[in-house]
Amino acid sequence: MARGSGRRTRAGRPAGDAHSGAAGPLVLVVATPADAIPLLSAEPPGAPIAVTCLDRGAAGELEALGRALAVARDHGHRIMGEPYVVDARGDEVEDLLFDEFLDIGPTRIGTLDPDPVSTAVEGGERKFAVVEPPARGRAARAALRAARAYQEYTGKPVFVDCRRAGTDPRAPFEAASRYPRQSNWLTLGRDGRLSVHLLSAAGVLRWTESVPGGPGWDGPELLETPELMPGLTVLQGADGYVRLFGLRRAERQDGGELEVVTAVQYQSGRPLGPWNPVGNPNAREWERARQVGFPVAALDAAGTLHVFVRNIGRSISTRRQDTAGRWTAWEHLRGRRVADEMAVFPGWDGGVELVARRRDSVEAVHWHFDPASRSWTENRTIPVSAVPGSIAAAPEAAAVRFRYAATNELCVWQPGAHAPISLGGADGSGPVTGVAGAGIQGWSCTVMARPGRDGVPAVGAHADGRPDTGVWWSPTGERSLVAPAVALDGLGRVAVATLGSDGVPRIARQREDVAGLEFGPWQAI
Repeated sequence: MARGSGRRTRAGRPAGDAHSGAAGPLVLVVATPADAIPLLSAEPPGAPIAVTCLDRGAAGELEALGRALAVARDHGHRIMGEPYVVDARGDEVEDLLFDEFLDIGPTRIGTLDPDPVSTAVEGGERKFAVVEPPARGRAARAALRAARAYQEYTGKPVFVDCRRAGTDPRAPFEAASRYPRQSNWLTLGRDGRLSVHLLSAAGVLRWTESVPGGPGWDGPELLETPELMPGLTVLQGADGYVRLFGLRRAERQDGGELEVVTAVQYQSGRPLGPWNPVGNPNAREWERARQVGFPVAALDAAGTLHVFVRNIGRSISTRRQDTAGRWTAWEHLRGRRVADEMAVFPGWDGGVELVARRRDSVEAVHWHFDPASRSWTENRTIPVSAVPGSIAAAPEAAAVRFRYAATNELCVWQPGAHAPISLGGADGSGPVTGVAGAGIQGWSCTVMARPGRDGVPAVGAHADGRPDTGVWWSPTGERSLVAPAVALDGLGRVAVATLGSDGVPRIARQREDVAGLEFGPWQAI
């Protein structure tokens, strides 16, 4: 990999400052100009945008992209010069992308799915033909490798988004992403210190409070991380341990293969444990293995860890790890076919509940694991109609939250309830995160944060266990590149965290000198 020797600033594009601290550019890396148009259309006005194409594409593609860029400028996007066409093959592509990133200094990389979907998913054929042009996957994989090399070389965090090709450009990112943007990335350790875990292009970045309650932080610290796809599930159980889950890519001569991996942080600020394989339910054939969905996980009352993925057949695969570290084999839940969108959470009876959106539908199915019989039961008639990309676990209430498909308002549903309860907040998109047990005017309350209009989060609260009493939402005024995270700090105050457009996390804490729920100023971590 080249390290910037003899590099040049691209004609018509100003060089960026990789360490300016300002909002960094978004670089869209695609195979041909036509692939950039839906990515551009899906991006709200904000950070500067540069477009890089590996090939000129078919006749008229560059002209069509030029028209799309002109429209984007009219809508308030800041376009950095003309599209850059790499016109290279093999390893040279990664070298040129690396040089391009050095010139621009991006905070975000946007590209398409590194492992495009295949045909024959429904049939019995053993081989799978990729539906999309293979160049799309090659461009995305080159972008991921070049982004990792760029961050390792410069030390500047970069965050990558991978959007599925062919999705509605008007759909929010959460509904079209191959890998979910992070949520629940702010955790409280047993020593009273908060931790932040965010996956960047080069690996997991961790920030740790210097003392309980802050305001000082140590970090960012780049933890030793394998080549993960750009998504991270963060799970914290009653033991206080922080468990990280992702998809590791292993290159093969005939293609790429993905497997679920996990690592554990046992104490705040201490070294992360080794990344251990959980496996892949379709591991026998790499064509099937590369199609696996993103993992979600939960702990039941006995401390058993349950991990779930969407498999190649579009149903759910799961396996369990007991407290002694022993794993069961993969078990396939042969019910309704589902999308790559699941929420899992502990149930009231000590078991585990799972809600998954049905494939190509707003309807959802519910699975319950009974620890006594060690078996799963499917319920296909639950009152959940969810906007794609909005389902999220609400572990503080043994429930699931989602945006109602007909109105976009947030709702909460507990397994067994005849109907969901509205939480309001119909503007914005994506899931909601929250924490229970927050003290507000002498009441124990659940505080929630949701992505709002143009990425600016809003905060709301209701009495613990009483979402039916109503929720008042207030914007925070701080835009976030990922879903906002919420936790109680070591002093019992509500802390809300965002990831700024400059790639720097920020935190605001509940004020103790006022009535109601108000927050102090935002502080960069």
